Amino acid sequence: MSRIQQCFSELKTQQRKALIPFVTAGDPHPDVTVPLLHAMVAAGADLLEIGVPFSDPMADGPVIQAACERALKHHVSLHQVLDMVREFRQKDTATPVILMGYLNPVEVWGYNDFATAAAAAGIDGVLTVDLPPEEAGDFTVAMQAAGIDTIFLLAPTSDESRMRKVSAAASGFIYYVSFKGVTGANHLDVASVSSKLNELRQYTELPIGVGFGVRDAESAAQVAAVADAVIVGSVLIKQLAALVDQPDKIPATLAATVAELRAAIDQGI
Repeated sequence: MSRIQQCFSELKTQQRKALIPFVTAGDPHPDVTVPLLHAMVAAGADLLEIGVPFSDPMADGPVIQAACERALKHHVSLHQVLDMVREFRQKDTATPVILMGYLNPVEVWGYNDFATAAAAAGIDGVLTVDLPPEEAGDFTVAMQAAGIDTIFLLAPTSDESRMRKVSAAASGFIYYVSFKGVTGANHLDVASVSSKLNELRQYTELPIGVGFGVRDAESAAQVAAVADAVIVGSVLIKQLAALVDQPDKIPATLAATVAELRAAIDQGI
């Protein structure tokens, strides 16, 4: 059983929902990332989603695009992101870590070599935004051989065929995008999300995490009532961006928000 599967199994036993914060590795400086990860876990994060900086993050809105730009100013590469995770694992061997990124850096590295390196660093899951399940055969085989879960996106526009394909290809959990658009937008319709998740559960027994529209404690609690995990990114990155000139304050500030979200999720379900 993978760390991701173990985490969701334990949460289900506890009748709790997962909180998955997202940050971009190396934003605003490589030295901030590992302390920030530890701070968010201490504040109540169950899994961590780490963005790999990329020059053309097509699924992301302006907030996370800017985060990528800040990280890329320090030339943060996929190799360096794995180094950060390896450092994180020196103190935390339990919290699942998911890489979120785009296919190009992985393809340049090579699927098998990347999978081996990622597993050795302590990566538990990979979400490659621009790799659809129809084209992910070799990628999935390489990740599974290394014990890494493959996570895929579904959206409000996903039909039955798409849900079946993603359910067959995915492991760990499925990431449901709460609306049509990019990260950080403000279109969350919890009733529509609930309806779609009920439909999706006909095709999978995997946990379902919901992201792209969670902006505060109230929306986090609403999503937690219908999903297995709440994924939060842009609201955290906005706070980080306001502290670019005070990086020492970033871990505590974002941890306070994670704690607020954690309390709202636990109290609202």
